[in-house]
Amino acid sequence: MSKKPLDAERVDAENPEWTEADAKSAVRFDALPASLRHKLRGQRGPQKAPRKVQTAVRYDADIIEAFKEGGPGWQTRMNDALREWLRGREKV
Repeated sequence: MSKKPLDAERVDAENPEWTEADAKSAVRFDALPASLRHKLRGQRGPQKAPRKVQTAVRYDADIIEAFKEGGPGWQTRMNDALREWLRGREKV
């Protein structure tokens, strides 16, 4: 394994390169207490008031392509189109 040259901008007193002793004394993530793993993983926990529901739906390819042509945010536009369709049904 070849050792890459150090990037002087990334190595400093607060972030030194690991030594072999550091590597040998390291503890596997799954060996840490659950509370510390949770904190390190950065999980925010369940939403207090969930507004979205994850689901899997299959659409025709041309439908997806048409929404994606509009660029980022196509899922939101698709959601808005479905909401508009629902509003039209409520008036009937």
